[in-house]
Amino acid sequence: MIHETAQIHPSAIIEEGVKIGANVKVGPFSYIGTDVEIGEGTEVMSHVVIKGPTTIGRENRIFQFASIGEECQDLKYAGEPTRLEIGDRNTIRESVQMHRGTVQDNGITKVGNDNLFMVNVHVAHDCVIGDRCIFANNATLAGHVTIGDYAIIGGITAIHQFCTIGAHCMLGGGSIVVQDVPPYVMAQGNHCAPFGINVEGLKRRGFEKAEIRAIRAVYKELYRSGKTLAEVKPVIEEMAKEHKAVELFTEFFESSTRGIIR
Repeated sequence: MIHETAQIHPSAIIEEGVKIGANVKVGPFSYIGTDVEIGEGTEVMSHVVIKGPTTIGRENRIFQFASIGEECQDLKYAGEPTRLEIGDRNTIRESVQMHRGTVQDNGITKVGNDNLFMVNVHVAHDCVIGDRCIFANNATLAGHVTIGDYAIIGGITAIHQFCTIGAHCMLGGGSIVVQDVPPYVMAQGNHCAPFGINVEGLKRRGFEKAEIRAIRAVYKELYRSGKTLAEVKPVIEEMAKEHKAVELFTEFFESSTRGIIR
């Protein structure tokens, strides 16, 4: 079903069963396969390939040569009907790749809202990405990676499968990430190592001075106290009772499976 206000270039190929919302634009030589749904106001530029099952929300911009909803690069994949879900107002630049999930996980790759994916970013199967993240050119996410809200991933950075990147993190360009990165942390290198808190980003997002001081205190406990993670966790749990921003750390530790960068 194609809404009457949608603008489809005559050279675009739209398979049967596609749902295209109001005011969607599809540029020349783009291909949209069966079981794709595109929300109102989204713009698909020229030479884009979108395959399903894929759902794309409202007011996204997808630039030329992007490959969206293709089957994953996993040898275990056997054609199962897994999904890709993309939220609203994302900017997906040239040659970005986003793959569907696998049945070995939850069967879904999920992208939130208001994210920027720069040129040639790769989002592999079963990744879960929050809101308002920035991925610079050639950032690469392996399968099953989780990215928290407001994370910034530098160019040519590679993230190992099953890693979790906490909310408000900033990873410098050219990094190799093989363990989980706690919230608010700035890190860089091969292998990626912490070097402080993303203070400037927190100020821009309206964090109060007391919250930033508490986050800094957690960082010192994690990385400068000489304590083990097991010794630090109870201290951070107590701090979280007084400072809500610290709760992100306790939630992160509950879900972390690969250990944290040190």
